[in-house]
Amino acid sequence: MPMIKGGNIRKGSYILFKNQPQLVTKTEFVSPGKGSAFMRVKMKGVKSGATQEFTFKSVEPVEELEMNIREMQYLYMDGDDVVFMDPRTYEQVSVNRAVMEDKIGYLIPELTMYILFYNDEAIGVRFPMNVKLKVTYAEDATAGNRVNAPKKPVTVETGIEVQAPLFIKTGDTIIIDTETGEYVSRAN
Repeated sequence: MPMIKGGNIRKGSYILFKNQPQLVTKTEFVSPGKGSAFMRVKMKGVKSGATQEFTFKSVEPVEELEMNIREMQYLYMDGDDVVFMDPRTYEQVSVNRAVMEDKIGYLIPELTMYILFYNDEAIGVRFPMNVKLKVTYAEDATAGNRVNAPKKPVTVETGIEVQAPLFIKTGDTIIIDTETGEYVSRAN
């Protein structure tokens, strides 16, 4: 297993903490005036879904997980699991819904994603940077409401609501950033 220093832990990386795989969700590097620097880390248990915080000394060795990454397609939801398929081998893999947090609303059939495996077990999902979703409901823009690039809420095919410019209407396809959940542009 590769070892990294506590000061090099980054958001989105997977580490082994107390013999459990953890996804790092937040980091804060602190360098006090006196004493040694440290990294405050918020992490989420891959199997349990429980979040915890821990402070690593900046020179403390931390075990980073070696991940195998496979490109797979989203198929369907099955209770608390999300099922993906390898398009080459047709092998299906289930990933716990809790791993994807608030990104479930970006899943559309046949969306290609990267599934992260640790010890032949699917423990993580990497979404594409952007997804194209069709707008199922958008209110008509009101005349005169044009100050500071105003936005309005629109509902997309997966049921989530996104803030989009006033010119977006029902039936348009828009591109959404999966990291921030913000509108990027209209799709051609």
